[in-house]
Amino acid sequence: MSMVEHQTKPKAIVLLSGGLDSATVLAIARRDGFTPHTLSFDYGQRHRVELRAAKQLAAAFGAEHSVMSFDLRQFGGSALTGDIDVPKDRRESQMANGIPVTYVPARNTIFLSFALGLAEVIGSTDIFVGVNALDYSGYPDCRPEFIAAFQSLANVATKSGVEGHGVTIHAPLIQMTKAQIIAAGTALGVDYSLTSSCYDPSPDGYACGRCDSCQLRRKGFTEAGIPDPTRYRQS
Repeated sequence: MSMVEHQTKPKAIVLLSGGLDSATVLAIARRDGFTPHTLSFDYGQRHRVELRAAKQLAAAFGAEHSVMSFDLRQFGGSALTGDIDVPKDRRESQMANGIPVTYVPARNTIFLSFALGLAEVIGSTDIFVGVNALDYSGYPDCRPEFIAAFQSLANVATKSGVEGHGVTIHAPLIQMTKAQIIAAGTALGVDYSLTSSCYDPSPDGYACGRCDSCQLRRKGFTEAGIPDPTRYRQS
């Protein structure tokens, strides 16, 4: 009976970077009754160790996992894909103002486009993404306006959309703080020691502890009152 129930669960594409947020979204998709198919991207990012984390997370959740490869270093324009230093030791007030150089131009539009194509192929009408508009991310493609606009696009740009099988873009973390995300994921059994959030990790996967992402992650664990399992480089 459990096998039949598993087979009848609707499929969902879950964008899985290997970071804290996407791991939580994967747990939420499974909680909400979906059979998740995780999708990661090898796009020439500085922090490629996240791909190893994504593979481990997908295995931990028993999800089918795909990795798409393309090279955004050809465009550059970001500290994650070009010869620009990753900002370190920024204050919260600095993070809260402007769009940081770690923004990768049009990245979430590109990622969701691939997810949309895969969704059509496997017969899914649900895509989960871990974008978050709080905690000073500053990224234009992490806002509710972007998610709503992409969903509208998806439903006029696809065969399933025009045939009346509308696509839904789920962004369950979009108005949550990092502490709330960590608390929610912990309640759902996410092992955050498997995740990687650092923008400038060492080759063996140790987090720098100083980039915006590391600082927000550490602050989230502190505020949630949950031990931080991150492996940080020694100063």
